[in-house]
Amino acid sequence: MQTTREIILTELKRTGACRADDMAEKLELTPMAIRQHLYQLRDEGAVVCRSKPQGRGRPAKMWELTEKADVYFPDAHRDLSLDLLESMRDLFGEDGLAKLVNHRTAKQKTRYEHSLEGKRDLKARLKALAAERAREGYMAETVEKDGALFLLENHCPICEAAKACSGLCGKELTLFKELLANEAEVERTEHLLSGGKRCAYKITPKNQEG
Repeated sequence: MQTTREIILTELKRTGACRADDMAEKLELTPMAIRQHLYQLRDEGAVVCRSKPQGRGRPAKMWELTEKADVYFPDAHRDLSLDLLESMRDLFGEDGLAKLVNHRTAKQKTRYEHSLEGKRDLKARLKALAAERAREGYMAETVEKDGALFLLENHCPICEAAKACSGLCGKELTLFKELLANEAEVERTEHLLSGGKRCAYKITPKNQEG
């Protein structure tokens, strides 16, 4: 069971910048309890409070995570992953590393395809994919906004490995496109490694005739 502190960190990871009062209402906690935890996290450098202008009224105080907050979320054995990637590159070169990434992607595709079996509706398939990604630590979810579907990944458990091997991110986008090729176009609209607060994929259904 998550502690209040973990719940607050998770909420900020999911939603981004947020007012303490709004978070308190959503999490059904008192504003004072939320602020006490936020102040502690601020002292640790995990969150920061910024003022956001809002018309003629007093600026809103928005709380958001800093890079130091990453230590509170799973990172898939960061050091081991980086060592293995470096060793692979040293021993087998970029071609060998590319083969490793391709092999990993093929295994992911097989696992995801199994989860999507029997689900003909795009929303159901997308939810099944998000569930698999969530189990892998991506804090994945599906949302519908302005008539469009999105696959959101609020955390990257292999972030440091992806920085060391850009092919990991590229292959994930390709994989999603292949999995949904018959029913939708997939576009990455936010990218964590490019400065976004998360990775987001817009899923646009293809026109089905007949």
